[in-house]
Amino acid sequence: MRTTPVRIVVAKPGLDGHDRGAKVVARALRDAGVEVIYTGLHQTPAQIVATAVQEDADGIGLSVLSGAHMTLFTEVVKLLKQEDASDIVVFGGGIIPQDDMAALLQQGVAALFTPGTSMEQVVEWVMTHVGRRTVHRRAETSPYVS
Repeated sequence: MRTTPVRIVVAKPGLDGHDRGAKVVARALRDAGVEVIYTGLHQTPAQIVATAVQEDADGIGLSVLSGAHMTLFTEVVKLLKQEDASDIVVFGGGIIPQDDMAALLQQGVAALFTPGTSMEQVVEWVMTHVGRRTVHRRAETSPYVS
């Protein structure tokens, strides 16, 4: 049984300046009881991973409309592994070709949502797949948690 709300970092990596979709997703998740940390525009993968680790996030939601999804999503997954934080679930959305979606899913992105996906579908997926994580890394390693 989960004792804390799901925590999601919503991020706009790279030079993409279109953040409306990310803000809509962040609001829908917040309205569903998820703790949302929105990083804003033009974040590097390293900044996003650092925020997720620092905030003890359960998941990272990435939004990319610039066409740089293969580079940016892959780099976030790689950096999470380097930080020993691959238990943070990565999901995302944007305009992503079907072939690229298959490759990203194979590389460790848990889910991808394209234009037209309802907010109910995104929230349901997050609550089902990200919400299952019940123990945070900090609690696992802290000598102050019994």
